[in-house]
Amino acid sequence: MSTGMVDSWGGTITDIGPLYPFVGGEALFWIVGMAFWVIWHIWQYRHEKQEYEDEVAKYGRGETLKKAMRGEQIT
Repeated sequence: MSTGMVDSWGGTITDIGPLYPFVGGEALFWIVGMAFWVIWHIWQYRHEKQEYEDEVAKYGRGETLKKAMRGEQIT
């Protein structure tokens, strides 16, 4: 892909042409980026919630928590 030949910087930007690829696609890229960002946050929330629930199930009892605080092995 070429942005064209620039022989002189005089004149207007419309004479030179686009200076980067995908001109006009910024809105689409923004929408795709925002959708990816929201989906990633939803996935991250669910993943961390599941990990937290697993740890509560493993360490949630009083005696197990005391063992973990003392540095003993928890199975």
